[in-house]
Amino acid sequence: MWVEADETRRRRSALERDGSTYAPFWQRWADQEDRWLAADNPAEHADVVVEGHRGDGTPQQVRLALTGLPQCESLLAVERAARRGLTLSVETLPVCPDGPALFSALYGTSDTAAWLDSSTAEDRQDRSRFSIMTDCGGRFGQRARHTAGTTLVTGGAVTARIRGPFFRWLDSVWGRRAVRPPDQYPGEFTLGWLGYLGYELKRETGGSSLPTGSLPDASLLFAGRAVVLDHRQQRTYLLTLGDGGRDPELAEWLASARAAVVEALPLPRTPAPVRPKFVSRDRRETYLDKIRDAQAEITEGNSYEVCLTTSLHATANAPMDTLQTYLRLRDNNPAPFAHYLKFPTFAVASTSPERFLRLDAGGGMRAEPIKGTRRRALDPDADAALRQELANSEKDRAENIMIVDLLRNDLSHLAVPGSVTVSRLCDIETYATVHQMVSTIDAQLRPGSSRAEAVAAAFPAGSMTGAPKISTMAILDRLEGTPRGVYSGAVGYFSLNGAADLAVVIRTLVMEENDGGTQLTLGVGGAITADSDPAEEWEEVRTKAFGVLSALGAEFPG
Repeated sequence: MWVEADETRRRRSALERDGSTYAPFWQRWADQEDRWLAADNPAEHADVVVEGHRGDGTPQQVRLALTGLPQCESLLAVERAARRGLTLSVETLPVCPDGPALFSALYGTSDTAAWLDSSTAEDRQDRSRFSIMTDCGGRFGQRARHTAGTTLVTGGAVTARIRGPFFRWLDSVWGRRAVRPPDQYPGEFTLGWLGYLGYELKRETGGSSLPTGSLPDASLLFAGRAVVLDHRQQRTYLLTLGDGGRDPELAEWLASARAAVVEALPLPRTPAPVRPKFVSRDRRETYLDKIRDAQAEITEGNSYEVCLTTSLHATANAPMDTLQTYLRLRDNNPAPFAHYLKFPTFAVASTSPERFLRLDAGGGMRAEPIKGTRRRALDPDADAALRQELANSEKDRAENIMIVDLLRNDLSHLAVPGSVTVSRLCDIETYATVHQMVSTIDAQLRPGSSRAEAVAAAFPAGSMTGAPKISTMAILDRLEGTPRGVYSGAVGYFSLNGAADLAVVIRTLVMEENDGGTQLTLGVGGAITADSDPAEEWEEVRTKAFGVLSALGAEFPG
């Protein structure tokens, strides 16, 4: 354990301990310590780092933070035992306010917050019933980020370093029924972890390891309190984690949340910023060459389908209002799995239409891959013709069915034998800017199986790799030559009742602070098969980028 403290606090603590007789020697000792630290940085190697100079670095706050960190379980067994009595409390309000207004009021100034925003007004599959918004404030708030084999978990002034695979850490903090919701609450989310798993976690699930990009491989926050909007029943639920005692901070949060729900009014949208000018990682001809290379791999029998991607980049010279940027995406292209994640130095804004994996509290598993896309037309007759053309496309059906078979295999690893079924095959769903071909695969998790392992068995989404998964990921590493980062990963929640719901990270803008400005990244791609036409595949890339770019007032490069 390493305790950070500024020089003033270190000097005061030392002299209080050793007496003022030692005051003349303090500077000599401090200089000697600085020389030692210059040669060996303990904080980079310690299992636990305490920021003792911070306002929340008091002994009481440190003790509370340590009780929530997994690697301190044996050290603080008594404290952790006291937490087993925690209960989930749910307060119901008979209104469902404007989501943007409520999130802005509660979390607009938070440096770490999450909004899983089901923003589609009509959804035949009922995936848009609930929206979740929260931050990592309060007694139980924590933040976890994983990079290259190490997970850092921060609670208050304490940061723990847990070495090992991400999915092993996830299994240690999620997957068991820690709380049970009251009967009147219909949602699956009962507080827990929210955030993203980046594509490069494939290194733990059969893929090779590429250098980590500028962002963590995974970044999650733990919510001990949250707001859930029920769009169907037009209700709002305030979820809190407690132990039956009186918590003034929690009472204050409940009061502010109630007031925000009642007072939330639709927000005016700020004018769009200067249109960012994007550049593409691949020129058109370079991308066409990669498509032909992928088809050569298919001809050689190394793959059936290669989900090739590229990325678009732009730089804004000033910091961007990331929430307002997300709201423009949301207005332009609402989606059942839209989300906005805010972390201290970056934000993720997405209008994803695709579910990666749902695990309900009873062990039911569902994947809903998308393969097959057509850009919508303004003319109703032309739009209907495009929808029908997609439904009849043998190529798109072949792409979709190959991924269905891949996911049937992924889910079968931990499923009850005979429970894997395809309840919907090659259905067409229509969104604001595109028509999509979607299928649904269901299965039942074997009793006693690890839920984190079930997520790992299906990660990354087959619709973002191709089939077979492992050999095709190796082909993609060679062709793309750079990490995908957040794009192609998964976003969602891991709930304290054992449930999870994760979306595929597509139609997603990543915004990073960059030397006083903002770096924008948009990943985009498509599935390559033996009979793909390279020029048509490039047009599909442009189609998939359209929803995000048009919301920004930007154009596809070139």
